[in-house]
Amino acid sequence: MILRYFFYLFLSATATWAFSVSTSTPSLSVPEYQGADLKCSYSADFGTPRVEWKFKDLQGSQVFVVFDNNPTENYKNRVQLYKDGLMLKQVTRRDTGEYFCEVSSGSIYGSAVINLTVEVPPSVPICGVPSSVTTGSYVVLTCHDPDGSPPSTYKWFKDEALLPENPNMFQDFKNFSYILNPKEGTLAFPSVTKADTGRYYCMASNGIGPVQSCAAQMMAVRDVNVGAIVGGVLVALLLVLLLGLGLWFAFQKGYLSSEFSRYLHSALSCMHEYVDIC
Repeated sequence: MILRYFFYLFLSATATWAFSVSTSTPSLSVPEYQGADLKCSYSADFGTPRVEWKFKDLQGSQVFVVFDNNPTENYKNRVQLYKDGLMLKQVTRRDTGEYFCEVSSGSIYGSAVINLTVEVPPSVPICGVPSSVTTGSYVVLTCHDPDGSPPSTYKWFKDEALLPENPNMFQDFKNFSYILNPKEGTLAFPSVTKADTGRYYCMASNGIGPVQSCAAQMMAVRDVNVGAIVGGVLVALLLVLLLGLGLWFAFQKGYLSSEFSRYLHSALSCMHEYVDIC
């Protein structure tokens, strides 16, 4: 076994045994609904090998496209296998991912990987802009293009002005305190201020087709309404007081059931004793 291993090394070093698998299309971009030609060639040393193709999508799920030199059931009408590659007919955005060309003959194995991107223009992004927020709160504006391939990158605008990715690098934006993520499409305000009030919209682009943007939406930043909070607390206390008076009146008039009256009398006695102890 050891002698055979060193024999293999010797053959490889002297180039008398190549057994190589390669591709001339390691990265391929194709418009949606057109064909994609995935190249995969192997050296003559393999003879008549077993060829298999696998596909792994962007979520990591993997399936066979070709198994033992034959297209699988889901692909038999969509692909054409030939000696030096695989032709995909009318690709869709779901075909974006990695394709593995695997060639084997006996115990000899080789493979090549092809990254396919199916080009899809961006759609109108879905934007999330709150209409009203409170001063000092953490606020995140969101923007997402569900269709663009490759994935879109995003820009945010406030009152028609482009917000730079790094505001500290620009004099006009030095007083701004936001975090913009162009890949995720988020615009975050760690502690929003009244100066952040304005009309916001997002723009999505991926270099394929026209740029798309959502409609501008108003975000108003308001101070905490202390008066409303105090008023709410007072109203709650008044309701509790009125409820207590109502129960006391019903108890005095004998409107409550005898069982509930005994329970209420016991509770009032306990409260009276507690007050005396205090």
